[in-house]
Amino acid sequence: MSDLILRQATSYDAPGIAGVLQALVLADKRSKPADAGFAETHYVSHPGQIQCLLALDGDEVLGFQSLKQAVEGNPYGAPVGWGLIGTHIRPSTARRGVGRALFQETLKAARAAGLVAIDATIGVNNAEGLAYYQAMGFVDYRRIDGARCKSFTL
Repeated sequence: MSDLILRQATSYDAPGIAGVLQALVLADKRSKPADAGFAETHYVSHPGQIQCLLALDGDEVLGFQSLKQAVEGNPYGAPVGWGLIGTHIRPSTARRGVGRALFQETLKAARAAGLVAIDATIGVNNAEGLAYYQAMGFVDYRRIDGARCKSFTL
């Protein structure tokens, strides 16, 4: 991997984000939508989006991290005033520091947005995701059907 570039996603990046999601589907690590339209509406231009940060090696999107505001009635049941984080890394890029680099920048955005904590809701069968968030300093705070909810207090 050459020099890692981190930058905000734009609508132009939706196909690259979808490529990461599709790689996760192929690796049996994702079952949700993985097309460019979903990437655009759910990660790039979502109304509650605080940040969607890309990690690139040249023009290739290696991964991305999304941070949204938790609003009343959010699908994860996270408290209002918290952030909702999602981290998606190409399986071929795992364990190379991409997630850690993304999280350092996401923390800055979370603090600038005035969030009090960040929720990461991870499927109980996602061992890599659970280990990643634990390594970043997230702690279990509740369980919901099929998932563990971890929090990071700011």
